[in-house]
Amino acid sequence: MSKELKVNMFGTFSLSYDGQLINGKNKSSESGFISLMEALLHAGEKGVPRDELEQAIFQNADLKNIHHSTRNVIYNAKKRLLASGLPDVNYMEQKDGVFYWTDEIPVLEDAREFEQLIATAHKEKDISKKTNLLLDAIHLYKGEFLEAQASVLWIAKEARRYRELFCECVEEAAELLRQKEEWFFLEDLGLYAAKVYPFSEWESLTMEALVAMSRYDDAIRFYEETSEYYMSVMGLRPTQRMQDLMNHLGELINHNYEVLDEIQSKLMEEDPDARGGYGCSYPIFRGIYQLTERNMERGGQSVYLMLCTIVDGKGNPMKEGSMLDELTERLRSSIYASVRRSDVVCRYGKGQYLVLLANTTMENCKIVQKRINDNFLIRRQRTGVHYFVNSVFCRYD
Repeated sequence: MSKELKVNMFGTFSLSYDGQLINGKNKSSESGFISLMEALLHAGEKGVPRDELEQAIFQNADLKNIHHSTRNVIYNAKKRLLASGLPDVNYMEQKDGVFYWTDEIPVLEDAREFEQLIATAHKEKDISKKTNLLLDAIHLYKGEFLEAQASVLWIAKEARRYRELFCECVEEAAELLRQKEEWFFLEDLGLYAAKVYPFSEWESLTMEALVAMSRYDDAIRFYEETSEYYMSVMGLRPTQRMQDLMNHLGELINHNYEVLDEIQSKLMEEDPDARGGYGCSYPIFRGIYQLTERNMERGGQSVYLMLCTIVDGKGNPMKEGSMLDELTERLRSSIYASVRRSDVVCRYGKGQYLVLLANTTMENCKIVQKRINDNFLIRRQRTGVHYFVNSVFCRYD
């Protein structure tokens, strides 16, 4: 039985034979070799016309004799493959201007296997077997099709097609798992899909499964962690689907019978002597803000919402970079050291924090800002913090 040439197209491209990874020795030859192998191996039995192969290898490079350059890439590729332990055969054949990979060395490509599994699943009548086939296909998809070469036209088209297939596959598998009430597998499906495509609402599948399994503590923790991740990385709120599930969760939770003292002890902070502001995730901050608005119906309170944003030396908000991560952590520490225990703090995005300052004045807000600056600024630091402050007003008058 012939050994297979194993090709991974999802995520990072890799090529291996008999357990050995086929690597290039220098960047220029590696680029041409990889582009050639990607196009030729993915084409399969259809082959690749000469002009398409040349475009795949050289893109829009201005070459005097592109046919000669293509022959050089193919010649060097054959030497590379032979040196990597492949049998001494004619790896690439040309017929009527179309290039083909040889039939003498079978190819096992993850993208092709992905499509075959989906096609087989759609023909399967048994629900359990169909579900397993779809899940097998989903777990073959490790990331975007040849994500490192997303700017190449033919690759971009294929990447979009495979992305749509993956999403359809996840939706179909999720529906089948719901029908069979296999919540553990739905939880795993949501986690995997969200890992492949963060910020695409797949987290709602995991949330749905946790609620269905009555794992309420896990569901609340997952929601808060997801919310924090959305906010810190993208400055986004959780999806409406996630928020709806969280609201539904609140209606479902039924604690065991307990006396009030026991309940109250579980509601209290673990560290009653903790100094600085009360830190929480965005969903909790939002709830506190809304409750504050309602409490203001009784009057007598002066509450301010402050947004702290890290800016560069020119006063522009910093949005990315390794330095921003360090500055964001320093800003967090500076805020907690500068506000009261009754003030509420929440990270809103990269380089941004929200602070809810209760029973204070605009003049005192400026004092808080000065304290934060004193803690945040070091030596002749060029970066700083820009503050926006709004009064919280009651909408229920």
